[in-house]
Amino acid sequence: MIDPNQKIDLLGQRSPASFMKQYWQRKPLLIRNAIPDFKPPVSFTDLKNLAKQDNVESRLIWQENNTWNMENGPFSRFPKITEPDWTLLVQSMDLHHDALAQLMQQFRFIPDARLDDVMISFAAMGGGVGPHFDSYDVFLLQAQGQRKWRISQQKDLSLVPDLPCKILQNFEAEEEFVLNPGDMLYLPPHVAHDGISLSDKCMTISIGFKTPSFATLALGLLEAAADQINARANLGFGLYSEPVMKGPNLGGMYKDKGQEATDTPAEIPERMIQAALDNIAKISFNKELASRFLGCWLTEPNQLSVFEASETAVYLDVEVPESGTLMLDRKTRMLYFGNEVYINGEALPVRLNPLLKTLANQRSMPAAAIGKANEDTRELMQQWLEDGWLHFRP
Repeated sequence: MIDPNQKIDLLGQRSPASFMKQYWQRKPLLIRNAIPDFKPPVSFTDLKNLAKQDNVESRLIWQENNTWNMENGPFSRFPKITEPDWTLLVQSMDLHHDALAQLMQQFRFIPDARLDDVMISFAAMGGGVGPHFDSYDVFLLQAQGQRKWRISQQKDLSLVPDLPCKILQNFEAEEEFVLNPGDMLYLPPHVAHDGISLSDKCMTISIGFKTPSFATLALGLLEAAADQINARANLGFGLYSEPVMKGPNLGGMYKDKGQEATDTPAEIPERMIQAALDNIAKISFNKELASRFLGCWLTEPNQLSVFEASETAVYLDVEVPESGTLMLDRKTRMLYFGNEVYINGEALPVRLNPLLKTLANQRSMPAAAIGKANEDTRELMQQWLEDGWLHFRP
């Protein structure tokens, strides 16, 4: 685990606690030699092969006759590396490559609930995606070649209309940096930036973070409440893997005994409106409901994720391995809050225990530790092995 108070190269000999207090969501930070002697974990050939696949999100962006163009993958061919002004973007690389999933783990001084994905930008000479801004936090790690970054904290974020990609209309650089391999630039949301390749093989790794809108959070909470109401009204189960939480049972029917005859039949009865308000007021929007929604939503696997069962046969529900390691699959997402645990979009039917807490925080543990787990936890983890969410390494 990362010590929040230990100074690290990744943050320019700052502690994670200091970085979060001084820079996170506040101001940009240039970090020279963030990862000393850094070598790119993938090659251009690797990226091209991935960008040819249907289950990989990729884009090509290029400039031609002073016009920005964009095409979505998969691709059957690519521009020559000697042709200038083009960029290949490959999204969610942490789902497809172990080394990049491990790279992402170095940033876990930030809650996993905020981690999003790793994107790689590979550009020819002069390549870039134009001056733009992101609505999320991002670390830009230079992996190969050189890239010049120009940044600005300008307030004018208006975009050029009718373009396939978002380009700022009035970008005015305030600072400029040239990044070499191992250098890294942190940018908070809405900082305008423009990165231009200074070499014919320029690779930049972007570690991005989720920034949900208030509207998204509110809508999700309302949908979770609706699911709870439907499940209890039907005396069944919700979208989750265990019985719904305690809440109002709204399984009754609207009644209007005493309704008088009307000469305005198109008018909605006031007592029906009041009945709707009275019943919605019975719903408690509390931490239990919010954590259940966030836990399931934030751990929902990427739609392109494909899990494969563990290659090594082991039966945790009947035996305790004497050695080896249990590791979450790089695509598995696991969170917890209070006594509840969430994994890959599901709320678990078992409560949080020290074993599950360790696995969630460290993403691996000695297989022998399963001997301390209760029967339900062992059966659950055995199912994860069979589903490919968890792997055993001898």
